[in-house]
Amino acid sequence: MLPQTEVSQLKEEIMRLKKERNAVIMAHYYQSPDVHEVADFVGDSLELARKAATTNADVIVLCGVHFMAESAAILCPDKTVLLAEAQAGCPMADMVTGEMVRERKKQKPDMVVVSYVNTTAEVKAESDICCTSANAVKIVQSIPEGKEILFLPDRNLGSYVMKKTGRDMMVWDGFCCVHNRIKPEEITKAKQAHPSAIVLIHPECRPEVVSMADCVASTAGIIAFARQSEAKEFIVVTEVGILYQLRKACPDKEFYLPSETLLCANMKKITAEKVKNVLETMEPKIVIQTDIYEKALQSLKKMLAVG
Repeated sequence: MLPQTEVSQLKEEIMRLKKERNAVIMAHYYQSPDVHEVADFVGDSLELARKAATTNADVIVLCGVHFMAESAAILCPDKTVLLAEAQAGCPMADMVTGEMVRERKKQKPDMVVVSYVNTTAEVKAESDICCTSANAVKIVQSIPEGKEILFLPDRNLGSYVMKKTGRDMMVWDGFCCVHNRIKPEEITKAKQAHPSAIVLIHPECRPEVVSMADCVASTAGIIAFARQSEAKEFIVVTEVGILYQLRKACPDKEFYLPSETLLCANMKKITAEKVKNVLETMEPKIVIQTDIYEKALQSLKKMLAVG
């Protein structure tokens, strides 16, 4: 950990560079506290997409994983989008490729392809509409009854959406390596340790874990629920980074993780020092291939239009 004087100097340098570049720093909830502290905006995937689509900045520094920066670049073709760490990838996004989707579409050309934003730009280009964990149920409900749906790549989110909508879908066999680790017995143990706590669970968790929730919600939804709830204790089943914003929003409440394994190594690759570095070098820039851009844009625009 840097000494406080160095932290202050680092923040000042980031602020100077940000002003010089007319840049905005956007960070996902799963980032480390030092990144939260220098960000202009902290949100989940849906909030980041909405913010990117409306920003007046010339430069967007995305503090998240690669697919998030790609989404920002697709929605903001006139902006320079920088990813704060080039190696911050997403294993779940890598579980499906554009070629895989094209092959599946050959088998069922009339199906509607719904892709979670946790996918590459190429996969989004092969999709009819995108979704996030915050709006997946609403997106699927917007699709006419009788239409076959392929939902990808998260089997756990897909299972949750099917249960909430009553729609039968073909679901890709992908998963989030972090959320999928959590077992029901870990939730049971946490509830025994904190019997008064409300259980908040992200829908990327396994169905048998999700079924143990008092509230199932996206990261933004979890924070909103905790703010509004009269409860004082919560068991939070999502990535550890969310705790910083939860404690900031609700300083009078207690939050517990059921497991120390709820940590995304890719998200944690980004630091405030790396934010400064990308603002200095203006690299790495996210560039979307021309043949992918337009189709991927339509999938994201349709998502934002539904809400």
